[in-house]
Amino acid sequence: MPKKKETAPLSWEYELKYEGRTVCGVDEAGRGPLVGRVYAAAVIIPHTLWDHPTVKALNDSKKLSEKKRFLLADEIKALGIPYCVAFSEVEEIERINILEASLLAMRRAIDGLPKKADVALIDGNVERDFQLEAHAIVGGDGLSPSIAAASILAKTERDRYCLDFLDKTYPEYGFAAHKGYGTKAHYEALTKYGPCPEHRLSFLKKFYAR
Repeated sequence: MPKKKETAPLSWEYELKYEGRTVCGVDEAGRGPLVGRVYAAAVIIPHTLWDHPTVKALNDSKKLSEKKRFLLADEIKALGIPYCVAFSEVEEIERINILEASLLAMRRAIDGLPKKADVALIDGNVERDFQLEAHAIVGGDGLSPSIAAASILAKTERDRYCLDFLDKTYPEYGFAAHKGYGTKAHYEALTKYGPCPEHRLSFLKKFYAR
């Protein structure tokens, strides 16, 4: 039986570049789904907690099981570290496009931090229009613990929104199962029921064109 592939531990390489300054990690969740808000989180992990077991367990949220993500999200919050989760509404996504809405949610998360950050490490390749020094890191949620923590908080908050609001309000679409992504079941529901008020109509143009 082949050995399970080990995930390389994250490193503090990026945070250490700005030692002596307050660094926050920032990531978003929900750019790809056909429905609902896009979420973002900003997290500051104090140097004193870098060796904490919860922090050592951080990883890109996409590499974690749903159960592990929710467990880590609760543990991150229990540490008492500065964090903020924010979002952009569907109306904003439709008005300014998903990339700009994602960046807007990120800025809101940074602005909502209970402690002021000096530097933001942003997952992705766009770092414009932030009101502080910002550095984009492609694949940052799999490299920086600060971004990984933000990835987990953004993802779990969006999942809760899908479970607690979208699925309960529009149960016919099965949002609890697919979280709004373009699965076969989701497209079948769209064919049968049409879009709900929370669908991103700009994401459905090609589907309806077919």
